[in-house]
Amino acid sequence: MIFALILHILGAVIWVGGMFFAHFMLRPAAAPLEPAIRLPLMRRALARFFPWVWVSIALLLLSGGGMIKLGAGGLAVEIMMGFGIVMMLAFGHLYFAPWRRFQRVLDSSDLPAAAAQLKQIRYIVTGNLFLGLVVVCIGATGPYW
Repeated sequence: MIFALILHILGAVIWVGGMFFAHFMLRPAAAPLEPAIRLPLMRRALARFFPWVWVSIALLLLSGGGMIKLGAGGLAVEIMMGFGIVMMLAFGHLYFAPWRRFQRVLDSSDLPAAAAQLKQIRYIVTGNLFLGLVVVCIGATGPYW
């Protein structure tokens, strides 16, 4: 149970922490840059982050399922599972729709279209970040409910 919990915490910290960094540090730091510099920078940063999100999702699913099999449960776990599934679905949409469109239009040097796709990515990340922070709080306080 402890090993599964450690993997679960690592998966959550990597994903939620990465979204927090991207949203509150990287994006504002890159905002003053010209689109021809900012958009490729964001592409490189997200291209490095997204594989870690997939790893995090795998860790969260495997460790969460393992902990449930070992007897974890209750309202906090059910809420975390629900929010987690929504987050995973939102990330899947982000990855397979706006992210792919962003890459395609950036490759064709259509900077306004790339900026529009990056804005859509930002909206999804903002929602996922909010849900992720809620889930972290539930996970940390759940045993005290």
